[in-house]
Amino acid sequence: MLASLALVALGTLLVWSATAPRDSLTGGDPTAYLKKQLVNVAIGVVLMVLVMATDHRWVRIVAPLVYVASVVGLVLVLVMGSTINGSRSWLMLGGMSIQPSEFAKLAVVIGMALLVAERSEGSWRRQVGTGDVVGMLAIAGLPAVLILLQPDLGTMLVLTATVFGVLATSGAPRRWLGGLGLAGIVAAAVAVSAGVLKDYQVDRFMAFTNPALDPRGAGYNVEQARIAVGNGGVFGQGLFHGSQTRAGFVPEQHTDFIFTVAGEELGLVGAGILIGLLAIVIWRALVIATRAQDMFGRVAAAGIACWFGFQAFQNIGMCLGIMPVTGVPLPFVSYGGSSMFAGMLALGLLQNIHLRSAATLPTRFTNASPRILVPR
Repeated sequence: MLASLALVALGTLLVWSATAPRDSLTGGDPTAYLKKQLVNVAIGVVLMVLVMATDHRWVRIVAPLVYVASVVGLVLVLVMGSTINGSRSWLMLGGMSIQPSEFAKLAVVIGMALLVAERSEGSWRRQVGTGDVVGMLAIAGLPAVLILLQPDLGTMLVLTATVFGVLATSGAPRRWLGGLGLAGIVAAAVAVSAGVLKDYQVDRFMAFTNPALDPRGAGYNVEQARIAVGNGGVFGQGLFHGSQTRAGFVPEQHTDFIFTVAGEELGLVGAGILIGLLAIVIWRALVIATRAQDMFGRVAAAGIACWFGFQAFQNIGMCLGIMPVTGVPLPFVSYGGSSMFAGMLALGLLQNIHLRSAATLPTRFTNASPRILVPR
């Protein structure tokens, strides 16, 4: 929790620094995005506390409703959503924009965890079989198709890595994991050769392989991001004093490219601390997964760790030029309500699983003898 709160606080400062000099964004109010982000954080904390305080049985009961709501949101995006940066991913609700695909990540994790838990708990069969894997893939498949239709390639990559992680931690047979990995490679090759990807998506991949190919077009973001990070040196130019940041050379710097603000203004040391905080959150999620006393908690916690881990790697990687540019936010750091709300809900679920595991008897006592333990 301390690492998460530190990330949120640091992210809020970086968002403020990235937006304060941009009158075109703020309308002349340097604190406009600071106020908006503080509101997002406050709402996210309330959601986190609600999930933490909810009885774990209710969490499992509500899980299908969360999944259905996320699917409905993805359908509404295709019907009446707004297109931003080539992706139809946003629902405009009054003065607020919602990105349902952010909530779909959490919905897929808890949906898959609930399925494998319901099929394995309370029975002598502990192995995850073919039917379980097919069911989990079906749960992930529907949101994945809807996300591809937007199209939102960045979210799709994160969702794919998360699903693979959930399958691996749930005990899926290795032949399934190997087959899915091979199928993913084949599908990617077919998508590129068949022209399924949009032109701007192909341009981004080409710019990733060679940023100098189109420095004023598709390669502009990558080139400017690397310049900003390089300007920071070891200790940075100081918060609110980054030259690239204040000049506005890096597009979407308060959202997808927020890490460039940390690199330029806080330097290698500050950016390293940010990465270290993210690593602590992911490590703790994995520890909670290993200590969980039930299948649902173990799979859900591990899935959240995979989600946070790959999304952070993808976001930071594209800022450093080692990953292609895709529109994914940095968890707990980037500006945005949907990303903040989904991340805080996931944190609440992690704490819920942790508190429940801590309240149960150690495994060595519950498994010490074959007697039946009757609940109070």
